[in-house]
Amino acid sequence: MKLLSYDELKHSKYQLSLKLFLFLNIIVALFRMFPFIGGSASGLSWPLASVALFSLLCIALCFILPKGKYCLLSPVALAIGSLWAWNINYKFQLIFHYDSSFLIVSLLSIFFICAIALSDYLFAFTLATLPPAIVVLVLDQGQHIPAILLTILLPLVGFSLQHYMRRCLDGFTHRMMRQLHEEKQTFSNLSMMDPLTGLYNRRGLTNRLESILEHHAGSHYVLLLDIDHFKAYNDNYGHAMGDQALSRVSAAIRDAVRSRDVVARYGGEEFLVLITNVNATIALRMAERIRQHVLDLAIPHRFNDKVSTHVTISAGFALMEGDDFELAVASADRALYVAKNCGRNTILSAEDLPVNTHIETG
Repeated sequence: MKLLSYDELKHSKYQLSLKLFLFLNIIVALFRMFPFIGGSASGLSWPLASVALFSLLCIALCFILPKGKYCLLSPVALAIGSLWAWNINYKFQLIFHYDSSFLIVSLLSIFFICAIALSDYLFAFTLATLPPAIVVLVLDQGQHIPAILLTILLPLVGFSLQHYMRRCLDGFTHRMMRQLHEEKQTFSNLSMMDPLTGLYNRRGLTNRLESILEHHAGSHYVLLLDIDHFKAYNDNYGHAMGDQALSRVSAAIRDAVRSRDVVARYGGEEFLVLITNVNATIALRMAERIRQHVLDLAIPHRFNDKVSTHVTISAGFALMEGDDFELAVASADRALYVAKNCGRNTILSAEDLPVNTHIETG
């Protein structure tokens, strides 16, 4: 599960609690209003009608408004709680003799509704029950304060403890989700990186290429580079020294290009640079800069004596026409091998190659 889907699940639960709260208020109000479903003949009143109509309007808005633009639970809870307080006061004034049981039963019925729908939302629960609780305390005139306070405080204390434990659990769950998400992102990044050089591998290159083609217009050039006589280097200096040379060369290539350009290890000693939003002149200039950066490393390579006494690279580059990356790679590869056959430690553009050039890679 992603963090986004977890947050969406919590929002969905919030919406469901709101709808359930409104639905229960409609049912209870209708039950008390009409005698044929259990109410009394004198049950119809403006307060009850207001509870039913207001709840019906809010629940209709929940379904009509676009997703995410729902009535806020806390203001709705306070409004409905105030309407129930109005109803308790209205009904109490119609009673000819004092009836404490009416006040407690009325309060319990409101707590019952809120306990079902708002048990996970302590603030909304408090707002919905506060107006009726105040009205009941005022109407009781201090005659049954212990019983009424017990009726009020017991649910509040219970739901406060439950709310605290739930928040701790939600916090723990959210931290776990975030940690899992970060670890997943870390593993995803590692799977796109070459562990030796720290450059993108082919998978990482493909991922970045898709992003570049989607968000960056202009001319892009593919540059393929190959370390000259690297097999001889490995054979004579050993693979540990070869790995060290690869690491240093990759760092030189990365330092020679811009941050928006993509550098990848394309093969054993072969690298690919995707130079973005440039013309042919700038692409050639950047390729030469890379070649010089590698030469300036001054990594000894006495088995490269026909070219230099240090590690050098040869490179070929080609324009990526449209989104045809594979064609550009093929053209750059062709230019690379021509550059190797022409003496190595050089840069060659695919545009400078004559048509049907015969390549001997020997």
